[in-house]
Amino acid sequence: MKTWLRNNGLTIALSALFLASLIGQMVTGFSHENEERLQHGQVLISFFDFLKGGEFLSTLFENWESEFLQMATYVVLTAYLFQRGSPESKDPDETAPQDRDPKLDEKKATAPAPVRTGGVVRVIYSHSLGLALGLLFVVSFVLHWANSFRSAVDEAEQHNQPPPELLGYLADSRFWFESFQNWQSEFLSTALLIVLAIFLRERGSPESKPVGAPHAQTGT
Repeated sequence: MKTWLRNNGLTIALSALFLASLIGQMVTGFSHENEERLQHGQVLISFFDFLKGGEFLSTLFENWESEFLQMATYVVLTAYLFQRGSPESKDPDETAPQDRDPKLDEKKATAPAPVRTGGVVRVIYSHSLGLALGLLFVVSFVLHWANSFRSAVDEAEQHNQPPPELLGYLADSRFWFESFQNWQSEFLSTALLIVLAIFLRERGSPESKPVGAPHAQTGT
Protein backbone atom coordinates (compact mmCIF):
# COMPACT_ATOMS: atom_id res chain seq x y z
CA MET A 1 0.00 0.00 0.00
CA LYS A 2 2.79 2.39 0.91
CA THR A 3 4.52 1.73 -2.42
CA TRP A 4 1.25 2.20 -4.33
CA LEU A 5 0.67 5.55 -2.63
CA ARG A 6 4.22 6.66 -3.47
CA ASN A 7 3.88 5.56 -7.10
CA ASN A 8 0.53 7.32 -7.55
CA GLY A 9 0.96 10.28 -5.20
CA LEU A 10 0.74 12.97 -7.87
CA THR A 11 -2.58 11.72 -9.24
CA ILE A 12 -3.96 11.19 -5.74
CA ALA A 13 -3.00 14.70 -4.61
CA LEU A 14 -4.41 16.37 -7.72
CA SER A 15 -7.61 14.32 -7.50
CA ALA A 16 -8.05 15.34 -3.87
CA LEU A 17 -7.50 19.01 -4.76
CA PHE A 18 -10.00 18.68 -7.60
CA LEU A 19 -12.66 17.17 -5.34
CA ALA A 20 -12.06 19.76 -2.61
CA SER A 21 -12.35 22.59 -5.15
CA LEU A 22 -15.46 21.07 -6.73
CA ILE A 23 -17.16 20.76 -3.34
CA GLY A 24 -16.15 24.33 -2.58
CA GLN A 25 -17.69 25.49 -5.86
CA MET A 26 -20.90 23.58 -5.10
CA VAL A 27 -21.31 24.93 -1.57
CA THR A 28 -20.38 28.55 -2.24
CA GLY A 29 -22.32 28.62 -5.52
CA PHE A 30 -25.43 27.31 -3.77
CA SER A 31 -25.05 29.89 -1.01
CA HIS A 32 -24.58 32.72 -3.51
CA GLU A 33 -27.58 31.64 -5.57
CA ASN A 34 -29.94 31.68 -2.58
CA GLU A 35 -28.52 34.99 -1.34
CA GLU A 36 -29.42 36.53 -4.70
CA ARG A 37 -32.87 34.96 -4.59
CA LEU A 38 -33.46 36.46 -1.13
CA GLN A 39 -32.45 39.89 -2.39
CA HIS A 40 -34.93 39.63 -5.27
CA GLY A 41 -37.75 38.11 -3.22
CA GLN A 42 -37.62 34.79 -5.04
CA VAL A 43 -38.25 31.29 -3.75
CA LEU A 44 -35.12 29.54 -2.41
CA ILE A 45 -33.97 26.36 -4.14
CA SER A 46 -32.60 23.12 -2.70
CA PHE A 47 -28.98 22.10 -2.96
CA PHE A 48 -29.72 19.34 -5.48
CA ASP A 49 -31.89 21.63 -7.63
CA PHE A 50 -28.96 24.02 -7.76
CA LEU A 51 -26.53 21.27 -8.79
CA LYS A 52 -28.69 20.17 -11.72
CA GLY A 53 -29.47 23.73 -12.79
CA GLY A 54 -28.14 25.30 -15.95
CA GLU A 55 -26.11 28.02 -14.26
CA PHE A 56 -24.00 25.67 -12.10
CA LEU A 57 -23.43 23.11 -14.85
CA SER A 58 -22.61 25.86 -17.32
CA THR A 59 -19.85 27.27 -15.10
CA LEU A 60 -18.57 23.76 -14.38
CA PHE A 61 -18.18 22.69 -18.01
CA GLU A 62 -17.07 26.18 -19.03
CA ASN A 63 -13.96 25.68 -16.89
CA TRP A 64 -13.38 22.08 -17.93
CA GLU A 65 -13.65 23.15 -21.56
CA SER A 66 -10.89 25.73 -21.20
CA GLU A 67 -8.58 23.32 -19.37
CA PHE A 68 -8.94 20.59 -21.98
CA LEU A 69 -8.41 23.15 -24.75
CA GLN A 70 -5.24 24.34 -23.03
CA MET A 71 -3.87 20.81 -22.61
CA ALA A 72 -4.81 19.68 -26.13
CA THR A 73 -3.24 22.77 -27.68
CA TYR A 74 -0.12 22.44 -25.54
CA VAL A 75 0.40 18.77 -26.36
CA VAL A 76 -0.04 19.30 -30.11
CA LEU A 77 1.96 22.54 -30.44
CA THR A 78 4.94 21.18 -28.49
CA ALA A 79 5.15 18.34 -31.00
CA TYR A 80 5.94 20.82 -33.79
CA LEU A 81 7.08 24.14 -32.27
CA PHE A 82 10.10 25.01 -30.11
CA GLN A 83 11.15 27.47 -27.42
CA ARG A 84 14.89 27.50 -26.97
CA GLY A 85 15.91 27.39 -23.32
CA SER A 86 12.61 26.03 -21.99
CA PRO A 87 12.32 22.59 -20.36
CA GLU A 88 8.80 22.50 -21.80
CA SER A 89 10.18 22.31 -25.35
CA LYS A 90 12.15 19.82 -27.39
CA ASP A 91 15.63 20.94 -28.43
CA PRO A 92 15.41 22.22 -32.04
CA ASP A 93 19.00 21.08 -32.70
CA GLU A 94 18.63 17.49 -31.51
CA THR A 95 16.46 14.49 -32.28
CA ALA A 96 13.98 13.96 -29.46
CA PRO A 97 13.04 10.47 -28.24
CA GLN A 98 9.39 11.45 -28.72
CA ASP A 99 10.04 11.62 -32.48
CA ARG A 100 11.27 8.04 -32.70
CA ASP A 101 9.44 6.04 -35.38
CA PRO A 102 7.17 3.59 -33.49
CA LYS A 103 7.73 1.01 -36.24
CA LEU A 104 11.19 0.47 -34.75
CA ASP A 105 9.57 -0.82 -31.54
CA GLU A 106 6.88 -3.07 -32.99
CA LYS A 107 8.91 -6.22 -32.22
CA LYS A 108 9.44 -5.30 -28.56
CA ALA A 109 7.36 -7.34 -26.12
CA THR A 110 7.22 -4.33 -23.77
CA ALA A 111 5.78 -2.00 -26.43
CA PRO A 112 2.08 -1.08 -26.04
CA ALA A 113 -0.29 -3.36 -27.95
CA PRO A 114 -1.25 -0.73 -30.57
CA VAL A 115 2.45 -0.28 -31.45
CA ARG A 116 2.85 -4.01 -32.00
CA THR A 117 -0.42 -4.18 -33.98
CA GLY A 118 0.74 -1.59 -36.50
CA GLY A 119 -1.22 -0.01 -39.36
CA VAL A 120 -4.01 2.47 -38.72
CA VAL A 121 -4.20 1.40 -35.06
CA ARG A 122 -0.60 2.47 -34.51
CA VAL A 123 -1.11 5.75 -36.37
CA ILE A 124 -4.11 6.64 -34.21
CA TYR A 125 -2.27 5.58 -31.06
CA SER A 126 0.66 7.81 -32.09
CA HIS A 127 -1.68 10.82 -31.70
CA SER A 128 -4.03 9.39 -29.08
CA LEU A 129 -3.13 11.87 -26.32
CA GLY A 130 -3.94 14.92 -28.44
CA LEU A 131 -7.07 13.22 -29.81
CA ALA A 132 -8.31 12.29 -26.33
CA LEU A 133 -7.80 15.80 -24.97
CA GLY A 134 -9.40 17.27 -28.09
CA LEU A 135 -12.42 15.01 -27.66
CA LEU A 136 -12.73 15.98 -23.99
CA PHE A 137 -12.67 19.63 -25.08
CA VAL A 138 -15.45 19.06 -27.63
CA VAL A 139 -17.62 17.19 -25.10
CA SER A 140 -17.09 19.90 -22.46
CA PHE A 141 -17.77 22.62 -25.03
CA VAL A 142 -21.10 21.03 -26.01
CA LEU A 143 -22.11 20.57 -22.36
CA HIS A 144 -21.17 24.20 -21.62
CA TRP A 145 -23.23 25.34 -24.61
CA ALA A 146 -26.28 23.26 -23.61
CA ASN A 147 -26.27 24.35 -19.98
CA SER A 148 -25.45 27.98 -20.68
CA PHE A 149 -28.46 27.90 -23.01
CA ARG A 150 -30.61 26.46 -20.19
CA SER A 151 -29.42 29.25 -17.90
CA ALA A 152 -30.22 31.89 -20.54
CA VAL A 153 -33.72 30.42 -20.99
CA ASP A 154 -34.36 30.53 -17.24
CA GLU A 155 -33.15 34.13 -17.10
CA ALA A 156 -35.36 35.12 -20.04
CA GLU A 157 -38.42 33.56 -18.37
CA GLN A 158 -37.71 35.43 -15.13
CA HIS A 159 -37.73 38.71 -17.04
CA ASN A 160 -40.75 37.81 -19.23
CA GLN A 161 -38.62 37.89 -22.37
CA PRO A 162 -38.70 35.48 -25.31
CA PRO A 163 -36.23 32.61 -24.75
CA PRO A 164 -33.35 32.08 -27.19
CA GLU A 165 -33.14 29.12 -29.58
CA LEU A 166 -30.46 26.49 -29.06
CA LEU A 167 -28.67 26.93 -32.40
CA GLY A 168 -29.10 30.69 -32.29
CA TYR A 169 -27.54 30.77 -28.82
CA LEU A 170 -24.34 29.35 -30.29
CA ALA A 171 -23.79 32.81 -31.83
CA ASP A 172 -24.74 34.68 -28.65
CA SER A 173 -22.08 37.03 -27.27
CA ARG A 174 -22.83 35.88 -23.70
CA PHE A 175 -21.83 32.30 -24.54
CA TRP A 176 -18.59 33.32 -26.22
CA PHE A 177 -17.77 35.79 -23.47
CA GLU A 178 -17.98 32.90 -21.00
CA SER A 179 -15.59 30.86 -23.16
CA PHE A 180 -13.04 33.51 -24.09
CA GLN A 181 -12.67 34.80 -20.53
CA ASN A 182 -11.28 31.37 -19.61
CA TRP A 183 -9.42 30.56 -22.81
CA GLN A 184 -7.25 33.66 -22.64
CA SER A 185 -6.13 32.91 -19.08
CA GLU A 186 -5.21 29.32 -19.97
CA PHE A 187 -3.07 30.36 -22.93
CA LEU A 188 -1.43 33.11 -20.86
CA SER A 189 -0.52 30.77 -18.00
CA THR A 190 0.91 28.18 -20.40
CA ALA A 191 3.00 30.77 -22.24
CA LEU A 192 4.30 32.16 -18.94
CA LEU A 193 5.29 28.68 -17.73
CA ILE A 194 7.23 28.06 -20.93
CA VAL A 195 9.07 31.39 -20.78
CA LEU A 196 9.65 31.62 -17.00
CA ALA A 197 11.09 28.10 -16.96
CA ILE A 198 13.92 29.35 -19.19
CA PHE A 199 15.31 31.52 -16.38
CA LEU A 200 13.75 30.19 -13.16
CA ARG A 201 14.04 26.79 -11.46
CA GLU A 202 12.08 24.52 -9.12
CA ARG A 203 14.43 21.93 -7.68
CA GLY A 204 13.01 18.43 -7.88
CA SER A 205 10.29 19.21 -10.44
CA PRO A 206 10.36 17.52 -13.87
CA GLU A 207 8.81 20.73 -15.22
CA SER A 208 12.08 22.54 -14.40
CA LYS A 209 15.62 22.25 -15.67
CA PRO A 210 18.28 21.26 -13.12
CA VAL A 211 19.09 24.25 -10.92
CA GLY A 212 22.63 24.48 -12.27
CA ALA A 213 21.65 24.16 -15.94
CA PRO A 214 22.40 27.12 -18.24
CA HIS A 215 19.49 29.24 -19.47
CA ALA A 216 20.13 28.17 -23.05
CA GLN A 217 19.63 24.49 -22.29
CA THR A 218 16.42 23.29 -23.90
CA GLY A 219 14.43 20.38 -22.51
CA THR A 220 15.23 18.65 -19.22
